Order: sequence, then structure tokens, then C-alpha cells
Amino acid sequence: MRNLWLTAGLDITESLRARWFLVYTLVFGLVMVLLLVSGLTESRVMGFTGLSRTLITYIQICMAILPIFILITTVRSVAGDREAGVLEYLLSLPVPLAAWYWGKLLGRFVVVFVPVVLAMLAAILWALAQGFAVPWFEFLFNTALLAALAWCFLGIGMLISTFARSPDVAQGMAFTVWLALLLFLDLILLGAMVREQMPHEAIVAIALANPMQVFRTATMAIFDPQMVLLGPAAHVILDAFGRFGFAVYGFVYPVIFGAVAAGIGYWNFRRGDLA
Repeated sequence: MRNLWLTAGLDITESLRARWFLVYTLVFGLVMVLLLVSGLTESRVMGFTGLSRTLITYIQICMAILPIFILITTVRSVAGDREAGVLEYLLSLPVPLAAWYWGKLLGRFVVVFVPVVLAMLAAILWALAQGFAVPWFEFLFNTALLAALAWCFLGIGMLISTFARSPDVAQGMAFTVWLALLLFLDLILLGAMVREQMPHEAIVAIALANPMQVFRTATMAIFDPQMVLLGPAAHVILDAFGRFGFAVYGFVYPVIFGAVAAGIGYWNFRRGDLA
């Protein structure tokens, strides 16, 4: 455990010095600032007002930019060290492979998650200063969902990094994965359902295998318990899971997905470097 935490601390230190972390932090900070100064908190759209409206918009923006940021930066973890010629040196140190691999994953999780949460905390403080009501349950649950989404794509990024032999290939694979997940969001699936006349249950099952779609639907369910925005697909989801059941699924599934992906990446990393 000591080696794991030391590796995580080293990765955090290296990330704090990198330019991508500065850009990453500024992006989420500026997004929240723009949402607050645009008057969105004072507006009312479809019954949502105050900080709830701001959180909805911020979460949807996070769904668009958080996965690709994580993938592009994480896929260089192993592939970048391999191309730079320092991987053999790092593996020669008296640190177990498991501690090195999972330590890098843990350190990167802290780095990518903290700026996102700090931006939300800044919005909470601003709302308290302005006298707006703070939807604490929505805030905490959205924070948990963001943590699950970040962990999921970190696992995918580490998996790609262990299979790719160069950072360029790894980044190309990361962009392809991200684009494929975007294409399988609900609008594309609804179009396929109309064209192919597929059963509703099959379409929903495909959609709920996509961690981005699961995250999007779970965040919508917080503020829209009946999932009116999803249309007919909402009846299939609510009948199968129920509101509470889907809330649990929306958190647990991305965590398991990321853990399995990271586990496969570790298996490939260990086999490739010890065989």
C-alpha cells in the first residue's frame, strides 16, 4: 500500500506540472463562471430554476468534454513512458507492478476529478452568498455520478494505453472509442429503432450498455423523475429498474465498467512486460 500511495503521489505531482492540467482546470473553471455570470441561475426553464438549472447545464457539458479529456491524457500513461524509453527504468525500481499500475490510476483519478468538483463547490458557495437554495441531494448525487464517469474512462484509458505501442496510436484509439460512444447515444438508437423496427427492450439494452448514456440518463432522472425528456424509452427503463434502482445502476455500472477495463489493462501490462 505504501508503494501504491507513493506512485499515486508521484503521478499527481507530474500531472500538476503538465500544461494539460492547467488547461483542463481552466476549462471547467471558465465553464462554471460563464454559467453563473450569464444569468442562468435566475432563469426558469421547464420548471428548473436557481442552482438546479446551473447544475443541469454543467453536468451535460461535463458529459461532453470530461471523457475525451480523460482519454487523451490517460492513454499516454504507459504508451508515453514506453516511447520515451523510461518504462524499463521505472519497472526496475523496487516497486511491484500492481502498485505502479494502480497507483498511476489512483493518482490520475484525483487529478481529473478534483477540478470538476471544485468548480461545483464554487457554484455552491456563490449560491449561498446570493441567497439561493442549494439542492444538496442533487449536488451530492451528481458528484458521485461524475466520480463514476471519471473512473470509467480512466479505466478505458489505461486499457488503451497498455495495448497501444505509441502515444499517437493510443490517442487515435481513444478518439475512436469516444466517437463510437457518442454515436450510440439515444438519438442514434431511436433512429435505428424506427428504421429496423427493433424491439424497444433491445434498443434500451444497447443504450444502457453505453456508460455515457447511463450517466446522461441518471443525471436526467434526478431532476426529471418521470424521465419525460426520454419519451417512450422512459417506460421501459422505469419498469425494469424503478427510479431508485436506476439511480444505483447509474453509479455502479460505470464503476464496474471502468474497473473491468483497468483490470484487463493490468493483465495485458503484466503479461506483456513479464513474458
